[in-house]
Amino acid sequence: SFRQTRPTMNARIPTRALNTTQVLTEVSGAWDASIVPQLQDYIRVPAKSPMFDADWASHGYIDTVVRNTAAWIEAQKVAGLTLEVVRLEGRTPVLFFEIAATQAASSQTVLMYGHLDKQPEFSGWRNDLGPWTPKIEEGKLYGRGGADDGYAAYAAIAAVQALKTQNTPHPRIVGLIETCEESGSYDLLPYIDALRERMGDVGLVVCLDSGAGNYDQLWLTNSLRGMASGVLKVEILTEGVHSGDASGLVPSSFRIMRQVLDRLEDSATGRLLPASFHCEVPAARLAEARATAAILGEELYRRFPWAHYDCGGSTTFALPTTTDPLEALLNRTWKPTLSVTGADGFPDLKNAGNVLRPYTAFKLSLRLPPLVDAAVAVQQLKALLEDNAPYQARVTFEGAASATGWNAPETAPWFAQAVDAVSTAHFGAPCGHIGQGGTIPLMNMLSLGFPRAQMMVCGVLGPKSNAHGPNEFLHIPYAKKLTAAVAQVISHFPG
Repeated sequence: SFRQTRPTMNARIPTRALNTTQVLTEVSGAWDASIVPQLQDYIRVPAKSPMFDADWASHGYIDTVVRNTAAWIEAQKVAGLTLEVVRLEGRTPVLFFEIAATQAASSQTVLMYGHLDKQPEFSGWRNDLGPWTPKIEEGKLYGRGGADDGYAAYAAIAAVQALKTQNTPHPRIVGLIETCEESGSYDLLPYIDALRERMGDVGLVVCLDSGAGNYDQLWLTNSLRGMASGVLKVEILTEGVHSGDASGLVPSSFRIMRQVLDRLEDSATGRLLPASFHCEVPAARLAEARATAAILGEELYRRFPWAHYDCGGSTTFALPTTTDPLEALLNRTWKPTLSVTGADGFPDLKNAGNVLRPYTAFKLSLRLPPLVDAAVAVQQLKALLEDNAPYQARVTFEGAASATGWNAPETAPWFAQAVDAVSTAHFGAPCGHIGQGGTIPLMNMLSLGFPRAQMMVCGVLGPKSNAHGPNEFLHIPYAKKLTAAVAQVISHFPG
């Protein structure tokens, strides 16, 4: 690890408020001249999260992106900045930076968060695109990880630099950039414990790892679903046998899998059956969901790349679970949902002979409402799936992981006024509030540790940006405005 401190003796004393036009001009220049080229280099590195690259340490890709990001931060010469790559034995590294307050009376800290690890390649990329091949097209930077969320550290420093350039008073600022987020942030809590004293009394969290309902206004995330995951495996034989000889007598492991999953999910509707996996939507979140549904309307479901085909001269598209905007929003933010994200025990189609397979294994991803305890849900899920197996097959649910979701705290008046004013200044529309179906484990950890902190959970993952999937992109114009917005919100922090 290394530390780098920039002396404050030559820094000008902050004297004035942040100018909206100037801050956008400055951060846009930083994006064009420096950040976009850095992100292009970042995209080229397959820094997959440890869950997807067990040999991450020997491959060195995570260390490469951490080292490159640290070097860029150092080159910005931010006054008063101390930077360190922190390494705990056997864990992925984190970047931690500190910037001294310019407000003499400021006692609280602003914490800025992001991550540098990536999801795996996935299939289905356009022929002219690829996960590790950056390409800019119509203001969008394509490639794995740029939007989710390799840009975060760069945007955070650009926002701080804008404060410094305009001599704008600001509180103490710290940054925590991890490299285990896409694996559930299992390395993060030890780092939070190790850095807790240095983090200080956090009064505002700026989490740059979330989504946007559109690219026309600032969006804040007001809730995140939790997650329970693991591998469900059904074994009926010790080896494959001729299907003509055995089928009808030996039950199919796939059919047993269907029976087991029927305990968990109504396959006709997708509703999760255990009542404990559901919770009531708080009144404040429901009111915000109604407002957001009115803003986004059909875009809530039209934004996805639906399968389609020609039918009698017209194009027929696959359908969502609902076309009601409010129900669509709640379904993806406050309702538990099961997805099968991987499978084992199946040969490739070209190698699939007439053989009854000995086992079927599915990787399950269960998204949980924000207020459901994920650790408890995993225990209930394991018992539900494993007990009383059909045909006394061997049914196991292993490799379980969990992360409890998050519900935003009550909004302080200064914060509500600041985000609306900043969004109106840069986008011409007030701030929108939207729940996200994804999981950011850090947010629940921080809410427990700093219950009075305001949470600016935001990001660039807007319509069709497709994080985790093919053709992921970062919307550069939106990222510039978001960076400027972050700087201005920090300038409003009462500290």
